[in-house]
Amino acid sequence: MIETMVVTHGLDRRRIFITGLSAGGAMAAAMLATYPEVFAGGALIAGLPYGSATTIPEAFDRMRGHGGPSEQDLQRALRGASDHRGPWPRISIWHGAADHTVSPSNAEAIAGQWRGVHRLEKAPTHREAAGPHAKQVWRNGAGGALIEINMIAGMGHGTPLRNGLGAPGP
Repeated sequence: MIETMVVTHGLDRRRIFITGLSAGGAMAAAMLATYPEVFAGGALIAGLPYGSATTIPEAFDRMRGHGGPSEQDLQRALRGASDHRGPWPRISIWHGAADHTVSPSNAEAIAGQWRGVHRLEKAPTHREAAGPHAKQVWRNGAGGALIEINMIAGMGHGTPLRNGLGAPGP
């Protein structure tokens, strides 16, 4: 479908992004892992790391922040998802700190998974906070952001909204 849109509309392949919320965030993670050559980046909102669960009970455990593969196993799963050798998509992770549906610990697990293919250190290169929004960024040697975690204090399970761009709902 993406290739059809690129060809039909003459789209710039360097500007193809994917996003998803919750199960959609997990699906976006799967798409980024298995087709990294297609995407410039993606935003995973309250999602799970690629390959962290293979059964429904495991998925519910991961959603609650219980158990799960080690960071090294998650990195191996990502590298093994395709034969792609780079460059890898940029990743923007969004999560509510008060999310009781998908544990905010999944945001750190996703970042840890992607740090491997981007060859980044464990510690972020930049941190900032503004009101309820806390951000961690991992940059490459040229200063480009490759991974970021955006944690929103007081926010539950959902997509962050601001400046009148929507209304909160269930």
